[in-house]
Amino acid sequence: MQSHRDKRISRSIVYAILSDDEADKRFRIWRPLRTFFRLYGLVLTRQRPELFRKLRTETWNLPEDEYRSSFKDADSLMPEGDMGYSGSTFFITKDNKYLIKSIPRQFEHSFFRDDLLKPYVSHMQSHPDSLLVRITDFLGWHYRSIGGILGIAPSYHLVMENLLHGQADEDSKWQTFDLKPMSYFFPERDIAGGKLASQATKSKLADDFNDKLLLTREQADEFFQAIEADTELLARHNAVDYSLMLVRIPRDPAPQPEDPFKDPPNWRTGVPSQDNKWLVRAVILDFFWAKHKVHAKAMTMLINAWNLIDRKGPMSITTDAPEYRGRFLEMCREMVEIKENAVVDALVDA
Repeated sequence: MQSHRDKRISRSIVYAILSDDEADKRFRIWRPLRTFFRLYGLVLTRQRPELFRKLRTETWNLPEDEYRSSFKDADSLMPEGDMGYSGSTFFITKDNKYLIKSIPRQFEHSFFRDDLLKPYVSHMQSHPDSLLVRITDFLGWHYRSIGGILGIAPSYHLVMENLLHGQADEDSKWQTFDLKPMSYFFPERDIAGGKLASQATKSKLADDFNDKLLLTREQADEFFQAIEADTELLARHNAVDYSLMLVRIPRDPAPQPEDPFKDPPNWRTGVPSQDNKWLVRAVILDFFWAKHKVHAKAMTMLINAWNLIDRKGPMSITTDAPEYRGRFLEMCREMVEIKENAVVDALVDA
């Protein structure tokens, strides 16, 4: 059952998506005063709605009525559990097609809004095979409220595709991996052998993928080309600490789950592995940490000071963007193994 907080936040999100953008901009003198004392039910509005509408309808061919149907009523969203370090609030639509993630940290949502938004839109328009996660809406508070000022309720949210769309339940045999280069300094893991951090804290670090993606040369080339183009964009805008989300779905002769974007088979919908065991999905997530923001600069100074005492090297959030890109690409290359005839061999052995 949703808590009162979750219910108010989710309804604010749904209202913002379903409301008329132009009508919501009309100034009403009473509304800022009435909403200022809200703790959870902030008044949200779409940020740059024209850009995201163009992406949805022209680039991704997603009909507006179909998109809005995922948010058709006040109870369209379900809260998700703790999914990482950022302190974000997560919701998922009941039809399992979209994930809503709050961005509570000012330096992250300001970077996306002021630095990366337009380049992201242009990149997605010119690179239809991009592995950057598809962001369908960006919501921010329209009026200041006590809940947002005190951090009780998030004031910015991203609506994005859910890479787990079609999963019947959490107990299915689907496998998910949140992958980052693990050769960096992670204080939770590397100070005192990890004894100073709880297991719950360490479990939020990136996952290990102790396997190989068995791909044809053509599949591998498409994978590497997309990742190289995407990470070049991120490095050019000084982003670090992004991750590769990998989902493996057991091969099943039954019909595959419907893709909300109606795309042909690809890395977002599921590429068949060459051992005939998996459909593999992949997207790049969490590209909101920019080295030129004040918070990132402060963290870099802190880690540099620590390295004067105990040389551990940079963290993934304090390294340079080109250097992070290099390690990220190396990680992706190391997980791939070329197997041209593996599917045929598997069928023969069966």
